[in-house]
Amino acid sequence: MLLLLVALSGCGEVPDGGSAPGGGVGPRTLTIHADGGDVRIRVEIADEPAEQRRGLMHRTALGENRGMLFVFDREQRLSFWMKDTLIPLSIAYIDSEGRIVDIQNMKPLDDDPPHYVSARPARYALEVNRGFFEERGVEVGDTVELP
Repeated sequence: MLLLLVALSGCGEVPDGGSAPGGGVGPRTLTIHADGGDVRIRVEIADEPAEQRRGLMHRTALGENRGMLFVFDREQRLSFWMKDTLIPLSIAYIDSEGRIVDIQNMKPLDDDPPHYVSARPARYALEVNRGFFEERGVEVGDTVELP
């Protein structure tokens, strides 16, 4: 069953331990173990439905080495869109074991179906600036150390 999520994008500056927009947890560090070495990203956590629907909408910039990690209750096919999202993004879908199962580039303001659907079931989705994964040698199959 395909779950259509209105999870959109953008990431603001929030002090450690502080509240993210919408009341979530402030930035935490996530590490991707890639062939070229470890890649660290400061991420906002979106684990509540309202945070996931808002995502990075209406934001005009996403800091370097910053992102948003969407956390779901179970592994499933995930679908994201870019309604009201102004920043070009890349998304990595991550399974329950912390393995990247799909990476896609997303276009700003793209809300036309088909949406950005994970190639395989995933429990997490990581949005970063477009090209981030490619520039750092992150690929499908790499593992993620989640916060």
